[in-house]
Amino acid sequence: METRRIEITSRKYDAIKIGIIPGHFATNHSHVNYYVDMNSLKKRYKMSKEAAKAFAADYVNTPVDTIICLEGTQVIGAFLAEQLSESRRSVNDGNDISVLTPELNSNKQMLFRDDTQNMIWNKKVLLLISSASTGRTIESCIECLTYYSGELVGVASLFSAIESMNDMPIKAIFHNDDLPDYETYSPAECTMCKVGKKVDAIINDHGYSKI
Repeated sequence: METRRIEITSRKYDAIKIGIIPGHFATNHSHVNYYVDMNSLKKRYKMSKEAAKAFAADYVNTPVDTIICLEGTQVIGAFLAEQLSESRRSVNDGNDISVLTPELNSNKQMLFRDDTQNMIWNKKVLLLISSASTGRTIESCIECLTYYSGELVGVASLFSAIESMNDMPIKAIFHNDDLPDYETYSPAECTMCKVGKKVDAIINDHGYSKI
């Protein structure tokens, strides 16, 4: 399957690249016709730092107290906190921005332990995620922040197939139109399933597992 991998370079940032593999893939709540490989973007020093710079430009005028990192984006989140808090152009210059990742319970609900809740309570929170295809992860985060009295001030996603969620714009480096003919379906409506095409792999933010 790796032989089908195609490298995509950001239209705006030459140093930022992802890989895509065409096929039939299943996530927890959808079927897609591409696996979007963002391992280099999330785990390599130089590219992670470039991604942080890109997002910092989007949120330079947005007050941010805490960055919540989901789907393996912690390295980028740390660099983003640095970019926002150490730039004279940023309204957050000099601020000590918290960088957190919530736990997930057995029902996939997000939670924060007692000793970190003070970093969410009445704080302005920026959500950083790897991919937004249906918006369900963002919805879960909004529910979590409502419970802990946090205020969502922005959503940054490495790749997004949607432009906004609950009237909140999603700032993304790669968009739907960067991937030729990208499609996402609910499992019951998947056109690939309907024509009998087998699922190639199960995917999540850690990678893929072939079937």
